[in-house]
Amino acid sequence: MREYGCPEKELFSFLAARREKDLGYRNILSSMCTTPHPIAAKAHAMFLETNLGDPGLFPGTASLEEMLVSRLGTLMHHTGAGGYATSGGTESNLQALRIAKKHKPASSPNVVVPASSHFSFEKACDILGLEMRTVPLDANFRMDTEALDGMIDRNTICLVGVVGTTEYGMVDPIERLSEVAEDREIFLHVDAAFGGMVVPFLERPIPFDFRLPGVDSISVDPHKMGMSTIPAGCLLVREPKVFNALNIDTPYLTVRQECTLAGTRPGASVASALAVLEYLGMNGMRAVVAGCMENQRRLIEGMETLGYPRAVTPDVNVATFVCDRAPPGWRVSRTRFGHMRIVCMPHVHRDVVEAFLSDMGEIDAG
Repeated sequence: MREYGCPEKELFSFLAARREKDLGYRNILSSMCTTPHPIAAKAHAMFLETNLGDPGLFPGTASLEEMLVSRLGTLMHHTGAGGYATSGGTESNLQALRIAKKHKPASSPNVVVPASSHFSFEKACDILGLEMRTVPLDANFRMDTEALDGMIDRNTICLVGVVGTTEYGMVDPIERLSEVAEDREIFLHVDAAFGGMVVPFLERPIPFDFRLPGVDSISVDPHKMGMSTIPAGCLLVREPKVFNALNIDTPYLTVRQECTLAGTRPGASVASALAVLEYLGMNGMRAVVAGCMENQRRLIEGMETLGYPRAVTPDVNVATFVCDRAPPGWRVSRTRFGHMRIVCMPHVHRDVVEAFLSDMGEIDAG
């Protein structure tokens, strides 16, 4: 740290130079985050100093968190859902497993997840001392539910399904998982960090939420397709009282107990997430998702015209291709099976898709 402070002009010149080294979202085709909606940025700026870790000091901001949980719970077909704003899917998934572990004590607890599950489950199982059992995928990169019987036993505390897998954009057969969870009396967590803000706005939504009686908890990330500022996740539960198992005493705060993982929690991104939902409404979100899905359709059509077939037909706006090249200047990613992966986020609009396809065509021409 400096002995004497840096002049403001010099400081911000330095910061600007570092910011210029960051990539602009326009050419980033691999991210599940996007440029925040202008409304999100404006709302965020209003709540910079708010801390939901001590909600009695910020009752207005705390009420926005309650509204966010209510809006997302209603979107997931359960007006009585409990929940709180998290830092994103990793925290939400960890907390869901904590609840499941408290819910069903076991001598050697295990969790059953699809092979497509997010790497946060590996972290969570390591932290919580859980065995992670991985179910293979079927030909369409969804969990193969036929393989479940050999995975579940009396020590299984949680079953996990994914809505909008990170690599291939698929939705696991959550209806079947709900049936298994009910039949075997196992906690079912749905990781809808990405797809939770996509599937409800599709023309033909795939059932995955609290309408299915076996679903106990859902993770949703407004900082992805909800176009909020980062970080903004949310963990929703069917029964609000399950959070009681996570409560610890906080005697010197304005609340006597807290169930959250983090102590200090930003209120700004919560206000940001709610602001976007309120501003756009269901109709506006349907339009955003429809635009992303149409751009994905055009991308798949264009890539296949160039001779690069899709690896699978996705359920949400994540496209994958049998293609071992990419034009200079574009950031795509690769799945574990080597397929090119592109996420058609709101910043990947039609002009971006056409520019990418044009550059792909020039590679072939060269």
